[in-house]
Amino acid sequence: MGILGLSKLLLDIAPHAIKEHEIKTYFGRKVAIDASMSLYQFLIAVRSEGAQLTTVDGETTSHLMGTFYRTIRLVEHGIKPVYVFDGKPPKLKSGELNKRAERREEAQKALEKATEAGDATEMEKFNRRLVKVTSEHTKEAKHLLSLMGIPYIEAPCEAEAQCAAMVRAGKVFATATEDMDALTFGSNVLLRHLTVSEARKLPIQEFHLDKVLEGLKLSHKEFIDLCILLGCDYTDSIRGIGPKRAIDLITQHKSIENILDNIDKSKYSPPEDWNFEGARELFITPEVADPETIELKWNDPDEEGLVKYLCGDKQFNEERIRNGAKKLLKARGTSTQGRLDGFFKVLSTTPAKRKVEDKKDGANKRGKGSGGARGRGRPK
Repeated sequence: MGILGLSKLLLDIAPHAIKEHEIKTYFGRKVAIDASMSLYQFLIAVRSEGAQLTTVDGETTSHLMGTFYRTIRLVEHGIKPVYVFDGKPPKLKSGELNKRAERREEAQKALEKATEAGDATEMEKFNRRLVKVTSEHTKEAKHLLSLMGIPYIEAPCEAEAQCAAMVRAGKVFATATEDMDALTFGSNVLLRHLTVSEARKLPIQEFHLDKVLEGLKLSHKEFIDLCILLGCDYTDSIRGIGPKRAIDLITQHKSIENILDNIDKSKYSPPEDWNFEGARELFITPEVADPETIELKWNDPDEEGLVKYLCGDKQFNEERIRNGAKKLLKARGTSTQGRLDGFFKVLSTTPAKRKVEDKKDGANKRGKGSGGARGRGRPK
């Protein structure tokens, strides 16, 4: 679930914290990808197109196809991805996991009724709700990434928390996930839509935590309390408080404790035995591996290993897999080049406006003589 309604709230209140870019913008960047979210996207995307990719034996392969081809797309654009897998879920998440299990049971019953009625639209809707990333999907994706030469990490707990820790430590540039709680965990930069299908034509959304806090006029701790009020994976929220009311209350009272001391509990009923302190602690000090002990290494793909695994066991087309392996190998050479913005200042002015400014600069320099400063010159 992530944080309920947070992205819309930020679009309304702190739009300057969000930028939209094309994938080529991230050339030369290292990005930590929420692996489970990506696998879920791949499984959902194929189902929404009316079928689930399987072998002749009925074994699902859409998660492997998505991982293979979209990882190649990232690498071809000069991105160095590292996939981060979830470890054991925190105890506080058990309530949310139980709710998801109940929703899947309800969806299964509804699917059976829709199937009996022959309602294709309802069948597709409830099929999507039954999609789940299994331990087998995860195991197969890890093996595929190893053959592709792409590093992966298994977090001790939540993948988003591990990604955020790596961003803060400077190991990677950003966290790529659809779940907004990467910001709650403290990721300086969050990228949404990085691994979605190109067919959806969605620009990549880039969220900056410092701009989020600036726009909301909150400290990070206050922002965490806001996220708990909006609704997170670790506890219920106060009934009757929506996004606008939540931001107003946090802005006024600064903490959940102060809010509870000042609201009308007959109108806004907090959950029984509400463990918001535990949820807050999970966001502030999550269980993560020390980023300094993590070594990220991108290797050449094992073409023969990929062919044996994907074509022999999973029945992929051999020519396409070999072509994909060659694209990976070729892209590895270009992705080692540095980013230009690491050496030069990025200019926000348009080319036409820049010409006018250059003429003004030239006139100013001629007026001042040759003794002017030279530190503002642009690269040719």
